[in-house]
Amino acid sequence: MPSAFLIDNLLLGAGLAMDAFSVSVANGLHDPGMRPAQRFRIAGVFAFFQFLMPVLGWLGVHGIVSAFSAFSRAVPWIALLLLGFIGGKMVWEGLRSSEEQEKLASLSWSALLLQGVATSIDALSAGFASAGYSFGQSLLSGLIIAAVTLALCLIGVRAGQKAGQYLTRWPSVLGGLILIGIGIKIFIEGVFL
Repeated sequence: MPSAFLIDNLLLGAGLAMDAFSVSVANGLHDPGMRPAQRFRIAGVFAFFQFLMPVLGWLGVHGIVSAFSAFSRAVPWIALLLLGFIGGKMVWEGLRSSEEQEKLASLSWSALLLQGVATSIDALSAGFASAGYSFGQSLLSGLIIAAVTLALCLIGVRAGQKAGQYLTRWPSVLGGLILIGIGIKIFIEGVFL
């Protein structure tokens, strides 16, 4: 039984981390010269939110279910707005001169936190689905999801950096378009599917 729990949560973590992975690639494209500490900061923020959201979902199921279910209808809109704003800003910065672009290449904490929230909001549903878990199992599930997210996002940032080295001036534009696309995808899945 414990192995089934581990496998289920590893697969769940991989599924939930796909949006964060894609945004990590976009971040790597945006800053091909990023240092390892920055790569870990990006992956760590995504992992933290992928841990936090399922635990909050579990707490919501065991506490204030009606508030979380009302909030779940706003998730696609929030993701679209946050990722659209951040992606649009990256596109705009990418179209500026290369000297200005170098000054703006660093990802701010506020933008990174917004990305973390936008890409992990759907993980609340994982917490709803884990209502049968004990609190300890819910925390362990969140830690497994976070570990998978951390690993995938580190790979994603590095892959984006490698690709960004060959795209010269356009990595920010491409990264921004990827973020906008992810926001639209989350919106369409949340509203129409």
